Amino acid sequence: MRILLSNDDGCQAPGLSSLRAALTDAGHTLDVVAPDRNRSGASNSLTLMRPLRAHQHDDGLWCVDGTPSDCVHLALAKLLPQPPEIVVSGINAGANLGDDTLYSGTVAAAMEGRHLGCAAIAVSCVSYEPQHYATAAAITVRLVAQLAQVPLPPDIILNVNVPDVPLDEIRGFEITRLGARQRSENVTPAKDPRGRPIFWLGAAGAEVDCDKGTDFHAIVHRYVSVTPLTVDLTHHGQRERLGQWIRGA
Repeated sequence: MRILLSNDDGCQAPGLSSLRAALTDAGHTLDVVAPDRNRSGASNSLTLMRPLRAHQHDDGLWCVDGTPSDCVHLALAKLLPQPPEIVVSGINAGANLGDDTLYSGTVAAAMEGRHLGCAAIAVSCVSYEPQHYATAAAITVRLVAQLAQVPLPPDIILNVNVPDVPLDEIRGFEITRLGARQRSENVTPAKDPRGRPIFWLGAAGAEVDCDKGTDFHAIVHRYVSVTPLTVDLTHHGQRERLGQWIRGA
């Protein structure tokens, strides 16, 4: 397959390099377009108030001074000689479970690919300092091969989280739903070297919905969590109730 590879950890991130090598070894044709620095937490943001700059390295990799969504959008609109069949985003250093998906640049890059007509997978290794990128890379190769054989409906993005363990310790795959976290930890105030106030956003909150069937539960039990996401945020089950509610306004 022809694959567009991107991420949110930056074009020099080890997860991107590991995945690039694994997909190349599997015989796929790759185009790589990624942010020029870490853009974790960028979500689906696009850069609209300034131009983007893109630089292609000698090995063909494109680095863009924008968000993950910028990278995929620019790649599909202008940079690539041929359109890809699939967009793969990752391998992210750190989980994208539950509420994380709302903020994740990794998921956003895949989502942008799906918006623009490509199949899409976001892949994360569940450790902030992964020791087993090769495991997540091998899992991704398997999923891409399956997707080539059996395409999924056009409204699905696969959010894949892989435990940071050797491949032979992975117990299998689980199709999961998003769990949920408690509210994030408090903001920490501080001062910069010139005495001006600055603020550090707190870490993500602890898991609060992590029962069997959730992505959190799968990871704890050393399963690869595969969650089908959709870009339709409509709460269809509440439309009738809301119609009754709005009549009283």
